[in-house]
Amino acid sequence: MSLLTSETPLGLWHEVIKSAENRCAIVLNDDLEVYLISLLMRYSNKPEVAQQVFAKNYLEALHRHDRQRHLYLQTVGDQCLLYAGLFPQQAERHHVKVTYFVDLGRAAYSTISKTANDLFWILALQFVALMDVLQSIPEKPVLLPLEAYEQWKKLDSQRALQILREYTKALP
Repeated sequence: MSLLTSETPLGLWHEVIKSAENRCAIVLNDDLEVYLISLLMRYSNKPEVAQQVFAKNYLEALHRHDRQRHLYLQTVGDQCLLYAGLFPQQAERHHVKVTYFVDLGRAAYSTISKTANDLFWILALQFVALMDVLQSIPEKPVLLPLEAYEQWKKLDSQRALQILREYTKALP
């Protein structure tokens, strides 16, 4: 168990993310790490994220104009990332696969991307790695074997593969 030593919320979230990165053997670049930390800080007091209808929000965002569209799509991408990363079992309980949130979040980020190498394009490309880091915040795996298998096969989640190996003590 890691001991958090920082005295500021920013410092604490940084320690949490670094610890999660170590657990899942993913090293995020600085921009992605900062984005993820700021995302967690923005939403840490907003439990209503779990009550959103993401596809409806995505479609509504597409009908907005420029700046509003960008903000609404970013919100959809952020909320999908949080849901896939922090609440994967909630998705399954509602009979929705985590792949739904990954696909929708990627689409939201890539829609607002201006170039092939801006932050939102990278967020779309690295969505699964970011999800893996968020899912690694708890020290014990939260995925059951079939959930891990599905995330590995459909999303190429390296964390899910690692969890499968822990369950089976072999290669899947």
